[in-house]
Amino acid sequence: MSVNSKKSREVRKSLDLKEVYTLSDAIELVKKSSIAKFDESVDVNIMLNIDGSKQNQAIRSVVTLPNGTGKICRVAVFAKDDKAEEAKAAGADIVGSTDLVERIQRGDLSFDRCVATPDMMALVGKVGKLLGPKGLMPNPKLGTVTTDVTTAIKNIKLGQIEFKSDKSGIVRAGIGKVSFSTDKLIENIKTFIDALNSAKPPVIKGNYFKKMMISSSMGPGIQFSYEQ
Repeated sequence: MSVNSKKSREVRKSLDLKEVYTLSDAIELVKKSSIAKFDESVDVNIMLNIDGSKQNQAIRSVVTLPNGTGKICRVAVFAKDDKAEEAKAAGADIVGSTDLVERIQRGDLSFDRCVATPDMMALVGKVGKLLGPKGLMPNPKLGTVTTDVTTAIKNIKLGQIEFKSDKSGIVRAGIGKVSFSTDKLIENIKTFIDALNSAKPPVIKGNYFKKMMISSSMGPGIQFSYEQ
């Protein structure tokens, strides 16, 4: 066992999982308790005071993290003719129309986000049952059904993430890597929380945030507080 792994295990043993730490302290603990040999993702789970099973309280939106996620995001684009060429020039990893549909129908979902021009949506509908459960279905409200494919692709590549609440009112997001500086992780988390505030359903009154947790992909969840 390496010295760093030993220290990480010692940090984990000393953690008080009931304690609510400041954001900066929580991030430092996440870093110190990381024991994987790879650069773990840093994930935030936020429990909101909403009923996620009700349509007027469910949350779904996007936010571009200022420091990215640390992940390479593969983008597939449904487009043809000039828009297909524009998508390729903007850095799309996969571009197609009927050929992309056939690729997906064969089970090839080797991409992380999907963009489509509006005229392609009837075609995209043929694979909706495959894209939907994976969270890959293009959506005009999220900016992924658009004629401006260049902006959509660049935003995704720069660190735009989708987030949505589950039925229990929890929103989850990957906001960086353990190797990121504490300042960069704080900036990403603040940006994410600001986006959650902007997406607050009008029917929700009073306390909106119930519980905030941060962890590495292989580490324990650590509660933190955030003063807005």
